Amino acid sequence: MLRYPEHASALGRTLAEQAERLQPDVVLSPALGGVIIGYEVARALGVPAMFAERRDGDLQLRRGFRIEPDARVLVVEDVVTTGGSTRETIEVATAAGGEVVGAASIIDRGEEPVSFAVPFDALVQIPLSAYEPSECPRCARGEPVLKPGSRPGH
Repeated sequence: MLRYPEHASALGRTLAEQAERLQPDVVLSPALGGVIIGYEVARALGVPAMFAERRDGDLQLRRGFRIEPDARVLVVEDVVTTGGSTRETIEVATAAGGEVVGAASIIDRGEEPVSFAVPFDALVQIPLSAYEPSECPRCARGEPVLKPGSRPGH
């Protein structure tokens, strides 16, 4: 859906309206999934957009991105399942000297609504079951399992 600019823009505006109360100075997203929606939220808020990406397995700021000390950071993702990438992105922002004021995503697909140490808004909550490989019913039946997402090993 984000490949269509009009949809990405509309979703970004909607998330921005929910996050406006947090008064962020910058939007930070994890690459790759959060880049487009993070940019659209930042554009709607009129603040800079940046992203963190993996290098040697760790999420980090690269490409000259820098968070100013005490900048109010909003972390934006496309889809949150366990919250792992969002938590890592929050850690990146905090380590860089930013103050994370909230997080947002288009979809929260955790079995229970995901929670963070900061306010979190998702446009839609669609609970989906997640299993450890040893407990996966499809694996036990010998069915192939496709793992969507961008986090290696998860």
